[in-house]
Amino acid sequence: MITAYICVMTIAAQLGGKAAGARRTRVEASPQFSEGRFRNTVPTATGIPLTAIPRVAASALGSRRPHGPVPVMNPTAGEKTGLHITWYGHSSALVEIDGHRIMLDPVWSNRCSPSRLAGPKRLHEAPVPLADLPALDAVVISHDHYDHLDMPTVQQLATLQPGMLFVVPLGVGAHLETWQVPEANIVELDWNESTTVGDIALVATPARHFSGRRGVSRDDTLWASWVIKGPNRSVFYSGDTGYFPGFADIGAEHGPFDATLVQVGAYSPDWADIHMFPEEGVTTHLDVRGGLMIPVHWATFDLAPHQWAEPPERTWREAKARDVRLAIPRPGERVDVDNPPEIDAWWQQIA
Repeated sequence: MITAYICVMTIAAQLGGKAAGARRTRVEASPQFSEGRFRNTVPTATGIPLTAIPRVAASALGSRRPHGPVPVMNPTAGEKTGLHITWYGHSSALVEIDGHRIMLDPVWSNRCSPSRLAGPKRLHEAPVPLADLPALDAVVISHDHYDHLDMPTVQQLATLQPGMLFVVPLGVGAHLETWQVPEANIVELDWNESTTVGDIALVATPARHFSGRRGVSRDDTLWASWVIKGPNRSVFYSGDTGYFPGFADIGAEHGPFDATLVQVGAYSPDWADIHMFPEEGVTTHLDVRGGLMIPVHWATFDLAPHQWAEPPERTWREAKARDVRLAIPRPGERVDVDNPPEIDAWWQQIA
C-alpha cells in the first residue's frame, strides 16, 4: 500500500505545474500562442493515425535494441578552453564553449516516463553520475517531454549546483517551480528572445514540435531550438523538431556555427512533421550553416519503429554524400570540435 502510494505521488509530481500569474501573462502574450495553445509556424500534425498503430507495434519484432552492450566512456572534463562537446546519450550533452559549460536536456533517470516502473527504459547506463559532473553555468531545456525534461535529474542538479540557471522555453518554468527550483534560477524565453550567462548568449529559436506532460493536455508550454553563442565560438542545438524552412532563417541570422547537435532518431512516416529523418537532419545542419555535425536523439531509448543502428547509418551516408563534417561519438565521449575523432562505426558491432 505504501509503495503504491509513493508511486502515485511520484507520477503526480512528474506531471509538473501549469503557468499562472506572471508566467501565464507572458504565455498569453506570445505571438506563438493563440486559442489556448502554442502553435508552429507551419501546419503540423502531432498525432499518430490509428491505422499506423498495428504497424508500429509490429515493428517491435525488429532490431530496435542493440544486441550487445553499448560502449560507454567516462568523460574527463579538460581545460575550459576551445570548444568541446560531450554527448551523454539521447539528447543530453555538455557544451564547453569560451570558458563556460552549458548542459542540454539532461536525462539521467532509468526511464523517460512519469513512472519508475513503466515506460521506455535506458539501453545503456549514464556515462557519469550527476554528482561527478563539472560545475555548470546553465542547463538549457528544449521542451517538456519526458525524454528531455527529467524531474529527478532537475531536482538533483538544482541541489548539487545551487545558483545554476535553468534556461527554458515559455511555460516550462512552472514545472521547475513545482519541483522546488528557486524562481530566481529560472529564465523563460520566447522564440527569438535571449539571455546571457557570463559572456555566452543563449537564444531560443523556433522548432517544429509540440509539448505536454499531462496526456490530453498539449501545447501549453513552448518548444525551441537553441543558439549558444560565445565571443569566439557558437553551437546550434535543434531540440526535437520536424524539418521546416525556419532553419535557413536561423542560419542567416545566427550562423555560421562551429558545431551543431541535430535530432536524427525516433522518426517514422507517421510523425514526420515532428521528428526529422536523418537526411533531413543533415539538411538542417547545412541550412543553419554548421561546421561539425553531431547527431543526437538516438541510442539511449527505444522510442520509434526503426532499427536501433539506422539513425547513425543514414546520417553517415548522407553526410558523406553532401560533404558534411561529422562526428558520431560513443556516449560519454568528449569531442574536440577542432579535432574530432574519425568515425569508426562502433554501433555496427552491436547492432
